[in-house]
Amino acid sequence: MRRLISTLFAMSLAFSVSAETTSGDLSGMIRKEEANFARLSSARVDALFRRVSTGRAGTIQYTRSFVDGLPAAQGGASLKCLSEALYFEARGETIKGQFAVAEVIMNRVASARYPDSVCGVINQGTGRKFACQFTYTCDGRAEVINEKATYARLQKIAKLMLSDMERPLTKGATHYHTKAVNPKWSRVFPRTATIGVHHFYREPTRLSRN
Repeated sequence: MRRLISTLFAMSLAFSVSAETTSGDLSGMIRKEEANFARLSSARVDALFRRVSTGRAGTIQYTRSFVDGLPAAQGGASLKCLSEALYFEARGETIKGQFAVAEVIMNRVASARYPDSVCGVINQGTGRKFACQFTYTCDGRAEVINEKATYARLQKIAKLMLSDMERPLTKGATHYHTKAVNPKWSRVFPRTATIGVHHFYREPTRLSRN
């Protein structure tokens, strides 16, 4: 709980602490902070994620303790799609690796070569043989989320990535694969990073022909 309190202060949450609590009633302070935290409106939570993602409330830390200190993430279809993609594609990765996979998806959303929505990018090609972009969407297996705590953490990462945060880890990567495979395209795509069990790549620059 000490870690939670320090994280809350680092993000400049305007919770008052009375002189009585600072003088010794730590447990009472914790209960008070948790009660205030639980009453945050969804708009306030969204604003908090935006402040964190843009650096106005502190620097992003690619650690479990940092992510766990964020409020529970709520949102619409984009949050659901991105959270599920991270769960089925990267739940065994490090926190940094999970952010990196999320970067690839958001880089695609920002590229004119791909659909302009998170769900569109993730489901591109789904239903067509050998055309899906993310394996879990066309492997024929039911998408069941059993690890609830992991999924809740990935929702927070997804929320940050949807809050206009910078994407410095993969240097513009739009593709990745695990170290266990060697797809043909990886021989010609420039590799931009290796994080955890994944290699990350940027598409080659397309030169115009005269």
